[in-house]
Amino acid sequence: MIERKSRILIVDDANLVRLYYRGILESAGFDVEEALNGLEALEKVLADPADMVIVDINMPQMDGITFIETLRRQALPFSSIPVLVTSTEAGAKDFEAVRMAGGNYYLVKPISANILSSYAKIFCGRPA
Repeated sequence: MIERKSRILIVDDANLVRLYYRGILESAGFDVEEALNGLEALEKVLADPADMVIVDINMPQMDGITFIETLRRQALPFSSIPVLVTSTEAGAKDFEAVRMAGGNYYLVKPISANILSSYAKIFCGRPA
């Protein structure tokens, strides 16, 4: 039996960030999908739930905090999808906003390939 690859949705309005994360995650054996903002991400997740979402905070249309809050208000299995937040924002208020919205973890950019890959494996239930 062939094991299904875990699917990760990358949500960031910066093309270079999405490209960087995609390369790391595909090299680690994940299937990757992308969205430019929280609104597009929400549409994709509700159509086909990802195993994990990596989301930026500052984006047009729908920011990362609003995306997380909206996702957490959905019924299972959507509300339980692990969300890793990555942002250049590093203030205590930013960490608290993510925690209150329901984000699972917060990493400040730039993020090393090893760290991103490790968190993806942990959140998707694979050995790190």
